[in-house]
Amino acid sequence: MNDAGGKHVAVLMGGWSVEREVSLVSGAAVAKALAESGYRVTAIDVQRDVGALLLRLYPKPDAVFNALHGRFGEDGCVQGLLNILEIPYTHSGVMASSLAMDKPMAKLVMATAGIKGADHKVVSNEDIADGKVMEAPFVIKPLNEGSSVDVHIVQDHNDLDLDGGNWGYSGRVMVEKFIPGRELTVAVMNGQSLAVTEISTGREFYDYDAKYEDGGSQHTVPAAIEQDVYDEAMRISARAHDVLGCRGVSRADLRYDGDDLYMLEVNTQPGMTPTSLVPEQAEYAGISFGELVSQLVEEAACDD
Repeated sequence: MNDAGGKHVAVLMGGWSVEREVSLVSGAAVAKALAESGYRVTAIDVQRDVGALLLRLYPKPDAVFNALHGRFGEDGCVQGLLNILEIPYTHSGVMASSLAMDKPMAKLVMATAGIKGADHKVVSNEDIADGKVMEAPFVIKPLNEGSSVDVHIVQDHNDLDLDGGNWGYSGRVMVEKFIPGRELTVAVMNGQSLAVTEISTGREFYDYDAKYEDGGSQHTVPAAIEQDVYDEAMRISARAHDVLGCRGVSRADLRYDGDDLYMLEVNTQPGMTPTSLVPEQAEYAGISFGELVSQLVEEAACDD
């Protein structure tokens, strides 16, 4: 149940990151569910014009549902603006958002809490071209993108094609040891893990298309893994949520190689699309989509 009471909620969506289209789908689903739950909803397609955004947020809504994905919306920037405006917002605050979005820093913070991650290095394109960064297989990731944008698995150094026109990087990137095994994910809501889902796909890995195309992946919830592994995935996901300082809902992505669990990353702005994992796990836990988004709104806050 929620206490909508005609509260005015602004749903921020779109933006200009590479995840714009996903954000629009998430935002539309959220706006629809909130309206059906009795909230007064204003959907805002955020553009690169802060002045225009400020005008759309006046008079101030009771809360903002942040459905932005990627840079600006997920990395602490819009959170800082909303703090200044003193408008409560969903999901994590400035510090947790910026930490989780910076993959190498998040890995360092989580390591201090005993959460195992894959070995990694931060390198330049030139380092990769020299072929000396790490023994293959390894994964190359942008330092601060989501939705598996521009993620490449390198099985052999001959796979590297820095001049092939489809190389998405400039500057420094993270190279991470490839962990074979099973893809697991855990939604954490208010510090409590909801479930463990196993993700399988016919693609090379759980990439952008596998995440958002119909039939691109198969989700098994609860994951059919040993109970002690299931429990440990739940524990370390909640621990990661806590140590990064997350609030609201987050989603932890893990790999299980048959012996150990490895934390890949924590997403502080998980998708709310029809194929998204958090709504699916919430439903498994007995929380409808409308209840999920309403609860996030009711617990919206600014940083202390």
